[in-house]
Amino acid sequence: WEVASQELDVLLNARISHLWWVRFFSLMAAAVTVAAAITLVTFITRSITLPLARQAAELATANRELTAEIAERSRVEAQLRHAQKMESIGQLAAGIAHEINTPVQFIGDNNRFLKESFVSILQLVKHYDRLLDKSASTTASDLTRELAGVRTAGDIEFLHDEIPKSIRQAQEGIEQIAEIVRAMKAFAHPSDVNRHPADIAGGILNTITVSRNEWKYVAEMVTDLPKDLPPVICNAGEINQVVLNLIVNAAHAIGDVVSGDAKGRITVSARQIGDRVEIRVADTGSGIPEAIRDRVFDPFFTTKSVGRGTGQGLYITHAIVVTKHGGRIAFETVVGHGTTFIVSLPIAGAVGAGSGPMVA
Repeated sequence: WEVASQELDVLLNARISHLWWVRFFSLMAAAVTVAAAITLVTFITRSITLPLARQAAELATANRELTAEIAERSRVEAQLRHAQKMESIGQLAAGIAHEINTPVQFIGDNNRFLKESFVSILQLVKHYDRLLDKSASTTASDLTRELAGVRTAGDIEFLHDEIPKSIRQAQEGIEQIAEIVRAMKAFAHPSDVNRHPADIAGGILNTITVSRNEWKYVAEMVTDLPKDLPPVICNAGEINQVVLNLIVNAAHAIGDVVSGDAKGRITVSARQIGDRVEIRVADTGSGIPEAIRDRVFDPFFTTKSVGRGTGQGLYITHAIVVTKHGGRIAFETVVGHGTTFIVSLPIAGAVGAGSGPMVA
C-alpha cells in the first residue's frame, strides 16, 4: 500500500500520456483490490468473532447453570445422607431399647435380692444385739447354741456367696448399658463438616455395638482390628454410617439363608495397606447374582422386600466413600457362599480415587 501511494505521487507530477493512463488505471485496480481484501478480512473477522462471542456467552451461562446444579445436587445428597442416618437410628432404636432392657432386668433382679439380703442381715444383727444383752446372764454353751441357730436361720453362708455375685452382676449390667449409651452417642453425634483424624477401629466397634440387635439372631460377629491401625483423616460419622450399612446388609443376606437356631458369620476386619486403610465386611449369605452385580450401587435398587430396604444404603455408601472421601469401594462375591465388601480409604484424606466392582 505504501509503494502504491508513492507511485501515485510520482504519477500526479508526471506528464499525461498513454502510459500515464495505463499506470493510473493499474494503480486504481490495485487500490480496489486492497480495499476489497480489507473488506473481506473485516467481514471474515466479524463472521468469526460474533459467533465466538455468542458461544462464549452461552458457555458462561451453561457453566453458571451447571455450577448451580452441582451445588443443588450436593445439597440434596447431604440431606439424603442425613435422612438415611436418621432412618438408621430410628430402625436401631427398638433394638437398642431391647439391648438395654436385658441388663436393666438383671440389675433390677439383683437389686431386689440385695434388698432382701440386707433385711436378713439386719434381722441377724438384731438377734446378735439381743444375745449380747443376754450374755451376762446366759452360760457360754447356751449362748453358743443360740448364735448357731440364728446363723442358720439367717443363711449366712448363702448370703456370703451370693451377695458378691449379685453386686458383680449388677455392675456388669451397668457397664453394658454404659457401653451401649457411649456407642450410640458416638454413632449419633452430629457429623462435623470438617475432616479430622479418626479412630477407625473404635468407630467400627461402636457401630457393631449399636447394631447388635440387627445381627445377633442370625450371625456370630468376628472382628479383626489391629491396635496399631493409624488414624484416618475423614468424617468419622459418615464412615460409621458406611460400616453400619454394610453390617445390616450382611445380616439381611445371612437371614435369607439360615433358619431355626442356625447362624451365619459376619467378619469385620481392617488393615493398613500402604497409604490406605482397608475395611472388609464379609458375610456367609447367598452371594450376589451375576445379573445384578452392575446395579448394586444404583440409587433405589434393592432386592429386599418392601419395608426392609429402600435401595439407598449402598448408593449412599458409595457416595460417601468415593465422592466425599476419595476412596474406593468394591466387592467380592460367590453365589451360595457369601459376599465381602471392601472399602479403601486414603489415610491422609487424599482425593481422586475411583471405584468399581471387583467380582470373584
